[in-house]
Amino acid sequence: MRYKRYTIETKTEAEDIIVSMLDDLGVEGAQIEDRVPLSEDDLKGMFVDIMPSVGEDDGSAYVSFYLDADEDHEELISAVKAELEGIRAYVDAGSCSVTVTETKDEDYLNNWKEFFHQFYVDDILFIPSWEEVEDTGHKGLTIHIDPGTAFGTGMHETTQLCIRALRRYVTKGCRVLDVGTGSGVLSVLAYKFGAGDITGTDLDQCAEAAVSDNMAANGLSDAGFRFILGDLTDDENVQKTVGDGYDIVVANILAGVLIDLMPAGIRCLKSGGIYIMSGIIDDKEEEVVRECKKRGLEIAEQARQGEWALVVAKKP
Repeated sequence: MRYKRYTIETKTEAEDIIVSMLDDLGVEGAQIEDRVPLSEDDLKGMFVDIMPSVGEDDGSAYVSFYLDADEDHEELISAVKAELEGIRAYVDAGSCSVTVTETKDEDYLNNWKEFFHQFYVDDILFIPSWEEVEDTGHKGLTIHIDPGTAFGTGMHETTQLCIRALRRYVTKGCRVLDVGTGSGVLSVLAYKFGAGDITGTDLDQCAEAAVSDNMAANGLSDAGFRFILGDLTDDENVQKTVGDGYDIVVANILAGVLIDLMPAGIRCLKSGGIYIMSGIIDDKEEEVVRECKKRGLEIAEQARQGEWALVVAKKP
């Protein structure tokens, strides 16, 4: 399917007004590009450690939306331009010039698929739904995984560190809590390694559908996986629903969030339980280790892959 991308050049103070105007005109979904730095809360919610530099905020912004290239949108675009002139009368909205480009005959929402192909983590084959298994002689585990709109394919170094740790510590029938479950890749692997009861939490409501699809793709629809939407760190309702007595807590997030999460994560573990933490950029590893010791955890192991670190601790 072909799309036309319409891009409005504007200012940051007008971007929300323009998005609201587009919504009122029936345009579903708009993309905002600006140089406004993210707040600490934004970064925490996104679960990222490093953001690309966007340069100094100069107040410029671009609002883009997509329409079917095969349909006539002349009347809609005329209405958009008229509304933009009205907005410029009471707010600094910049030039509000509108440029249009056309995509090739492809689904721009799925272009990322060309970069995600089957791959191995040790002897485990990860394959997306749109590919056939190339290695017909493969004898190890085969995991069918699509990230969907939630993060997580198993390809990232931090995820691979967690996969190997889960393989070492999961025992038959054990209970696992997967914090920040994303696509559910770690939960799927934990089941395959022998876990009997798994709960996953995430802040992103898209994660629930992604996990459900990936569980089904791996024959785990009836495994009893439980998904809880919300923040385990400080939401008492989430904490109560998650409960305690877990053999393993695994969190592949980022160092700052791992530290904030630690008190709640420890409460979820039974005595002797294992806490697997990854997503730690290498220069923050010792900070996480110090926090573990401060909270009374015993360091079981540390590992690195690339510039990322894994810390595994045990609750006395």
